[in-house]
Amino acid sequence: MKKKLIIAVLLVGVLSFVGVYYFVFYRPTHHVRDIASEDAIVVSAKDIVKEFQTNESVANTKYLNKVAEISGEVVEAKKDQTGKPTVTLKSDDSFSNVFVTLRGDKQLEVKGGATITVRGVVTGFLSDVVINDGIVVKQ
Repeated sequence: MKKKLIIAVLLVGVLSFVGVYYFVFYRPTHHVRDIASEDAIVVSAKDIVKEFQTNESVANTKYLNKVAEISGEVVEAKKDQTGKPTVTLKSDDSFSNVFVTLRGDKQLEVKGGATITVRGVVTGFLSDVVINDGIVVKQ
C-alpha cells in the first residue's frame, strides 16, 4: 500500500512539473496568435480609453485578451527596455493613452501627430490601455 502511494505521489509530481513547464516555458514561445486573421473589435483610441475609465470591469469583459483594431494619433514611437518597438496613441485624457507593443524588432518610422491603425491583443488597463503583439494595419 505504501509503495502505491509513493508511486502515485511521484506520478502527480512529474505530471505537475510537465504541465508547468509546458504552459510557462514552451507554449508562450511556440503558440503565437495570428492577429492579422482574427476578428477584431474596431474602436478609436479615444473611445477605448474612455470605456476603461468609465467602467473598467465592463471594458475588461468586452476587450481583455481579445484582438482590437485601434485608430489614433501617434504621440510617440520608440523602443522599450527589451528593444521591442512601441507606439503610444493619444486619447482625450493627457494622463491616459493607448500603449502598443509591436511584434518584431523593426522600429516604426512614424512621427508624432500622424494617424495610424494598429491591431493587437488587449492585455489590460493601468493608466494606459495596454496592447501587446501589435501589428500596423494602416500608416
